[in-house]
Amino acid sequence: MSCVLELKNLGFVYGKDTPFEKKAVDNVSLQIEAGEFIGVIGHTGSGKSTLMQMLNGLMRPTAGQVLLDGRDIWENPKKIREVRFRVGMVFQYPEYQLFEETVAKDIAFGPQNQGKQGEELNKAVQSAAAFTGLKPELLGKSPFDLSGGEKRRAAIAGVIAMNPEVLVLDEPTAGLDPMGREVLLSQIVRYHKERHNTILLVSHTMEDIARVADRIMVMNKGKLEMFAPTKEVFSRGAELERFGLKVPQITKIMQQLRQKGFSVPEGVLTVDEAFEALLPLLKKEGRLW
Repeated sequence: MSCVLELKNLGFVYGKDTPFEKKAVDNVSLQIEAGEFIGVIGHTGSGKSTLMQMLNGLMRPTAGQVLLDGRDIWENPKKIREVRFRVGMVFQYPEYQLFEETVAKDIAFGPQNQGKQGEELNKAVQSAAAFTGLKPELLGKSPFDLSGGEKRRAAIAGVIAMNPEVLVLDEPTAGLDPMGREVLLSQIVRYHKERHNTILLVSHTMEDIARVADRIMVMNKGKLEMFAPTKEVFSRGAELERFGLKVPQITKIMQQLRQKGFSVPEGVLTVDEAFEALLPLLKKEGRLW
């Protein structure tokens, strides 16, 4: 794999050189490979959202660099718009981004600005709508007539219609009910598998991150505390707790079983993994019939 995004000593200070100066991101350096699925976690105020908005130039760093395919995205400020086509951003509660007369026009807005027209534009809209699970009959409706979950999918479709190389999702399932969260997360996973684009997913739900992420960034007070494979990060539960974070519930249960003397493996992150791990033990104990 090749490096698609690199952060070099990246920093951001709100109110720089004023009495209200506040450091939001502090000297973050890392590399992200093309096609990776990266989870981003951290307590409220840890700098996650500020960091994500610097990745596509919505916010300009006060220190350091963001490199996209090896080039500083601020090398030519006049071309920052092109960067935003390549690094798509879906904000928390993205339905507030909706503004067009119809769902189809809203989804088409981004690819139109890329220069797509006619059949190419229509294909981009239809494909993005299908990816996010929007039914064809909804495309002619006003986006404001959709349900909460449908609005969320329409807003996300508007970003993926541009087929960005990197897709940044800042708490995309926030406020959805469990079913809506499951559906949306599954669609994001399918999108990643089919398009092989790089994805950064910010979430407070450790179970979601555990299921989908190859590696996890852990932010705390503006600093990058960890950037490691998912199993490694969640094996460091004591450190995570110091940052106000928790391991997935099923991981904690398995840890407690080990502490009680049960022979169960480390690094279990999902219910399915726990079932596979516990099945031999239950059979041995004669608890299955």
